[in-house]
Amino acid sequence: MHPLSEDMLEFHAATIPGTERVLCEELRELGFASVRLNRGGIPFRGTMQDGWRACLQSRIAARIQMLVARFPCRTPDDLYYGVQGIDWQTYLSQSQTFAVSAVSREDALSHSGFAALKVKDAIVDQLRKNIGARPDVDREDADVRVFAHIANQKAAIYLDLAGDPLNKRGYRKVAGEAPLRETIAAALLRMAGWDRKSPLSDPMCGSGTIAIEAALWASNIAPGLLRERFGFERWANFDAEAANALRLLRGALRGASRGTMPRIVAADQNADMVEAARQNARAAGVKLAFRTHDVLVNPPSGEKGFLITNPPYGQRLEMAPDFSRHFAAMCSRLHGWRLGILTASPVYQQAISAKPLHTTAIPNGGLDCTFLVYDMP
Repeated sequence: MHPLSEDMLEFHAATIPGTERVLCEELRELGFASVRLNRGGIPFRGTMQDGWRACLQSRIAARIQMLVARFPCRTPDDLYYGVQGIDWQTYLSQSQTFAVSAVSREDALSHSGFAALKVKDAIVDQLRKNIGARPDVDREDADVRVFAHIANQKAAIYLDLAGDPLNKRGYRKVAGEAPLRETIAAALLRMAGWDRKSPLSDPMCGSGTIAIEAALWASNIAPGLLRERFGFERWANFDAEAANALRLLRGALRGASRGTMPRIVAADQNADMVEAARQNARAAGVKLAFRTHDVLVNPPSGEKGFLITNPPYGQRLEMAPDFSRHFAAMCSRLHGWRLGILTASPVYQQAISAKPLHTTAIPNGGLDCTFLVYDMP
């Protein structure tokens, strides 16, 4: 299938647990069709160019995957011959590389590595038969990434449009000790109910991810515009005509950005981190207000708004055992503010005087974290 075909396809927007609802809201706002709330990711429908647009515009999705086949799968042979039914020359030539990953919940294919091997063998055998050569496998930097999901005696085969995960926007020139993924930061902003008009502060900004994602969203700058290349641009069917169509799509999205946004403050007590945030914001093309100070000494002041942050926890909190208690006390004095706090420590919720509006479990950095949202009375 040519990338400019108007045929409707099925896509899957992968995301981390806990962020499905806000990703579903985002995709509906962006105008995609047949968007459904699912655990672990959000399906939607559209043309191939809609898949490109999802890669460019989604702030929360980790990957955009395109369904290429779905078939009954009870045995390894079912998987092999089902994969052989896909025309792999559409996506792969002998000069390109590919990689396969799989998740299987079937007894006959209980080892995901074995399932991935069967998929790889089917692809290689088809291309060797049809073109007399086979592409190489490259697990680190493949041109085409294939994913197989096997459950309930059915297999679904997807191609990854993103290539590198979509959190890799391209603007993070300097990272902090425990950087927050850009996609998680974007999800937190929606979960907190930020309206893109109210003032926003991150008093422990690190490398500035939350503040930068807020500025990109408020300015309607598609995050994918900061990327040099996506995975689908490396497929065999991505020709000069497709490249021109993508260039026009990028131009239309650039034209949709707007120049006004509310006051967004990125602050940290570490001057090096504030400088890192400043460099990253510059690379992202957004303007923020920067402050170097200790939030416990200089809490947010002025016009009431949103405080959304990822404070120390885990090993970072062990270095400052009293911090969470003092920070919670400071938050309790922010009357009229909306707070959003992502943490793996129960101390914050125990110490803040108000009851949270809602809490959401979100894994982050290998830890089970909770996002706490408050309206401070």
